[in-house]
Amino acid sequence: MKPALQLKIGQQLTMTPQLQQAIKLLQLSTLDLQQEIQAALDSNPLLELEEEQDYAAATPDYEQGLQELDKQLSAAEPGNQSETDSDWVNDIPDELSVDSNWEDTFTSSLPASHDSEGYDFESRTGTAESLQSHLEWQLNLTPMTDRDRLVATAIIDSISPEGYLTSSLEDLHESLHDPEDEDPLELDEVVAVLHRIQQFDPPGVAARDLGECLLIQLRQLAADTPWREQAMQIVAEHLQLLGTRDYANLLRRTKLSEAELAEVIQLIQSLNPRPGASIESGDSEYVVPDVVVSKRQDVWHVELNPDAMPKLRVNHSYASLIRRADNSSDNTYLKNQLQEARWFIKSLQSRNDTLLKVATKIVELQLDFFEQGEEAMRPMVLADIAQAVEMHESTISRVTTQKYMHTPRGVFELKFFFSSHVGTSDGGEASSTAIRAMIKKLIAEEPPKKPLSDAKLATLLEKQGINVARRTVAKYREAMNIPPSNERKRLI
Repeated sequence: MKPALQLKIGQQLTMTPQLQQAIKLLQLSTLDLQQEIQAALDSNPLLELEEEQDYAAATPDYEQGLQELDKQLSAAEPGNQSETDSDWVNDIPDELSVDSNWEDTFTSSLPASHDSEGYDFESRTGTAESLQSHLEWQLNLTPMTDRDRLVATAIIDSISPEGYLTSSLEDLHESLHDPEDEDPLELDEVVAVLHRIQQFDPPGVAARDLGECLLIQLRQLAADTPWREQAMQIVAEHLQLLGTRDYANLLRRTKLSEAELAEVIQLIQSLNPRPGASIESGDSEYVVPDVVVSKRQDVWHVELNPDAMPKLRVNHSYASLIRRADNSSDNTYLKNQLQEARWFIKSLQSRNDTLLKVATKIVELQLDFFEQGEEAMRPMVLADIAQAVEMHESTISRVTTQKYMHTPRGVFELKFFFSSHVGTSDGGEASSTAIRAMIKKLIAEEPPKKPLSDAKLATLLEKQGINVARRTVAKYREAMNIPPSNERKRLI
């Protein structure tokens, strides 16, 4: 074969840096986007935030925003310079103190405690506290010998975040016991220290099981508390029957009437089975809605959240320093930064325009949900929105991931409005979200003494025209963290 030249005509999509940046910004959550914007502001001197007084002049329209951007860039050309180097130099004071710093003269900052890099506002102003530190604080206020304090520290270290002792007393005794000691530690001493820690706050802490946890809390109640003695008897002797809701056996063994047993159970239910949870608290998780939906004059309006969408512009002072015929390194750097600033602003505007378009279409297709609630949710998949806004499904998936909508019914992730469907008796379709809402409503209205089984729930749904199997009902019920019928049985 001899070499030859051939011409071919074809089309292909090239992932330019601008397109990669637009896709990256599109899939970021609000908090991640704010970090990305801050990083761009820190690295690009030609980017700056618009002042609040400029917000009113800004337009939410995408095309109009691009026109405004072009005007800003044209105003920044060398022929339109509004500030010269000599003007900037004139701002420098004629006389400076000998011991003055550049930062003291040309910058203004917040107090160091709030402007320092790495300042952790939550860690310095928050009230989060671990269970161990809470118990150690009480231990330091408790008069105790050094020997008992060593045992108490070992016990506190073995307490789980829920407040239960995770190590057996025998293991604790073995770890602290020294046979060569003149006065070796006895197991009774470990038990005695444990009982002292069980008097600490929160009530029920350092218990070895649920029964002991509830008994500790009952013993700390006032002696004249109604039904206290009967509750202690049930917890100590019949906790298993109470857990399985075998009320018939409980009534027979405790010799109580049904009304009296209901009062005792109500007292037990007022106790905390996880005492450590009242102290342990994790880091706060914040959700900033990207879109705000409101109803004004019987019309639903969809708007971007202005607090979550910072507005950027090109810095005129730096842009005016760019000269067309100058090929110096400084001028080339400013040109590159100007181009990157323009790409970044356009990518942000494209992201906002796409997000608003998708959110508006979601509200339009799920209008019954906003008017009536979850039971009116219609089945919808990504392809429905993609077809309506003429975009690819992958783009819709990026837009709806970790993006939140604030509505009069609460804050929802955009993916919440997408759900599978189940066939109805009339040949239609019902959303799985609507079916979950129906199941939840039926369970809320069930008789306490005779809760509905999954098979009965499936039958009731079938009467409403929704064909759903018993195992599907069980799957939806478990997804909503609703216990089975035998665990929902109540006396009151």
